[in-house]
Amino acid sequence: VQLVESGGGLVQPGGSLMLSCVASGFTFRRVTMGWFRQAPGKEREFVAAITWSGVTTYFTDSVKGRFTISRDNAKNTAYLQMNSLKPEDTAVYYCAAAPRATTNEADYWGQGTQVTVSS
Repeated sequence: VQLVESGGGLVQPGGSLMLSCVASGFTFRRVTMGWFRQAPGKEREFVAAITWSGVTTYFTDSVKGRFTISRDNAKNTAYLQMNSLKPEDTAVYYCAAAPRATTNEADYWGQGTQVTVSS
């Protein structure tokens, strides 16, 4: 199993970034996908998830209305569109397969991509 994130970087407050996660080694179209993040000195936290069909999405309160999650099952890829970014969104963002938001666990993890929001 492999999850490879991309799209992180440095962005000014109010800016946007889109993260991508390309999956391999499992039946992507059958698995809920999610994103977590971990800021320096803080615990990893759940950010968003999307069910296998893409019909249902979940977000932590702090990103609702600013972030969207989507997927393309034909491309084995999940996305996290982040708008109106704030300095407090700065963290390493991890793609996850079969995430459990209540326990901050998942069956598989990507290597992470750094997102820095700063002027």
